[in-house]
Amino acid sequence: MKIRACFPAATLCLLVACQQPADTTPPQNPPEKPSPNAQFEALRFADAKEGGGDYRPPDMMQVEVILDRLGFSSGVIDGKATPLDELALRGFQTAHKLQPTGKLDDATKAALLRWKDVAPVRLVTIPAEFAKGPFVPDLPHQNAAQAKYDHLGYRDLMEALAERFHTTPETLKVLNGPELKPGPGAVIRVPNVADADPTKLGTDERGWNRTLMMLGVSPDQPTAARVVVDKSDGALRAYAEDGALLAQFPATMGSRHDPLPIGKWTIQGVSRNPDFHYNPKLFWDVSDAAKDHLLKPGPNNPVGVAWLDLSKEHYGIHGTPEPAMIGKSESHGCVRLTNWDAARLAQMVKAGTPAIFQE
Repeated sequence: MKIRACFPAATLCLLVACQQPADTTPPQNPPEKPSPNAQFEALRFADAKEGGGDYRPPDMMQVEVILDRLGFSSGVIDGKATPLDELALRGFQTAHKLQPTGKLDDATKAALLRWKDVAPVRLVTIPAEFAKGPFVPDLPHQNAAQAKYDHLGYRDLMEALAERFHTTPETLKVLNGPELKPGPGAVIRVPNVADADPTKLGTDERGWNRTLMMLGVSPDQPTAARVVVDKSDGALRAYAEDGALLAQFPATMGSRHDPLPIGKWTIQGVSRNPDFHYNPKLFWDVSDAAKDHLLKPGPNNPVGVAWLDLSKEHYGIHGTPEPAMIGKSESHGCVRLTNWDAARLAQMVKAGTPAIFQE
């Protein structure tokens, strides 16, 4: 088909006469679209070249950092030799077919030499994106009062930094001195917990990708074929299909009033950054006359950042707003982990994963 000219002849001549020389400037590339993970890249901690002064961390801190990276958590990383460190070492030893002594014996030291280049601490610069929060400085500790808030976030930057590097505010003060003033761009010494890789983030369910970055938990985790909660030593263990021990986390489990429900259960689903229905009738130490409350998500939610629902009604595996109390306090029958360990486990299981609770 021929397309007929729509211009009158005079107009066509005028256009030809006014035609400019061809533009020889190379075409400009269109502006690059921002990466979908750019907001999460901004949460990475860059290594600082200067600052922090001289400091020699305790030898146990390097062991705790290595074990944490490998999935054998000792709870909070503080450089102090505790029963939770012995528990983590037994997990590592079992996974590597060593005698599970819980001690830094020669065989274990030799096995750990593979990761000898992992420093116990690192100097980092606090990213502005991380430092902006939002924080909830007036967040109360009572559940009923928390129900008035739309987000149960960290109370301050120090608390957020402690969770990001799997430690405590007190340990950060020891590592940096009492003059520490955290803020955007500040240099701080922290346990050498690696950044999560934002390029491996998946579906962003309820802000989950930001949670993983804020906790330094890799979204890329091995798949657990079963989970075993062992009351005898206070540990939760995740196993592969071939029976290999993949990870181990210290846990708070049950009490005299609410004992751990021994038996074979199933994980029915994983709720990330969950709401929490606070039902006083389920707590022996709360009056039944108290009102129900729906508590909003956040790391200071009573169940932390993740709830793994069990086939045993009202029971689950979950995080906690008080990581330093893992293994030292009681629960209302559920299995409580640090937020970073709960987030890691949430990446390893799915609906249908068996969960065995044993003495």
